[in-house]
Amino acid sequence: MDRRTFMARAAAMGAASATFPGAEAKQAVPKARNVVLVHGLFADGSCWSEVIQRLQATGINATSVQNPLTTLDQGVAASQRVLARQDGPTVLVGHSFSGMIVTEAGIDPKVSALVYIAARAPDAGEDYTELAKRFPTPPATAGIVWSGDWGQLSEAAFLHDFAADLPAAKARVLYAVQAPFERRLLAGRTMHAAWRSKPSWYAVSTEDRTIDPDLERFMAKRMGATTIEVKASHLSLISQPDTITRLILDAAGQV
Repeated sequence: MDRRTFMARAAAMGAASATFPGAEAKQAVPKARNVVLVHGLFADGSCWSEVIQRLQATGINATSVQNPLTTLDQGVAASQRVLARQDGPTVLVGHSFSGMIVTEAGIDPKVSALVYIAARAPDAGEDYTELAKRFPTPPATAGIVWSGDWGQLSEAAFLHDFAADLPAAKARVLYAVQAPFERRLLAGRTMHAAWRSKPSWYAVSTEDRTIDPDLERFMAKRMGATTIEVKASHLSLISQPDTITRLILDAAGQV
């Protein structure tokens, strides 16, 4: 997708969603030189490497949070510690499960905009599991294997459902470094919905087998996000880093 197509699509989606709850309260996004990125399940902070190098090339100060994947509160706290080190307006970006963290931690005054990459985007107090039941169960769910209270994706599910559009050799490397998550993490609920007061952007992965694409579209539309659709697996941040970087730069007022 070239820049003209990207901006045209973003503008069209933003205009179409302007009447949804929360959109009327959002302000024009200030320029930001800081970006904080949070990873979700089945990953670690290195999953942002392709995006980070592109952001750094534009002069952006990018930091990847090492999400402990233990409880929602601990993930939010880890993100808040990184946000505290930023020296001005900051774009907070979440992939997959960490959309929960972005939604909660995004109320921080330093956060100028939120970006969701195929991510959960619950409302305050909402049971995300119940929300997801309104949509088809994605294939990756069946691939979670447990060792006591710790879960991770099987290799087959990782390659075919989580990272389906990546070369198999690269996907296997990512599989090898995936961080397990604690069962109680899935029970967490956000107490705030930062997207109701902060400008928001959303990248829907149309080939997603980890979160149903229609659920992603529902959440993006509900929050009034500037939305793009990317023909990608759940890992668009790795398979299409140029597109994801442009979306983040747009949220930072740099495009």
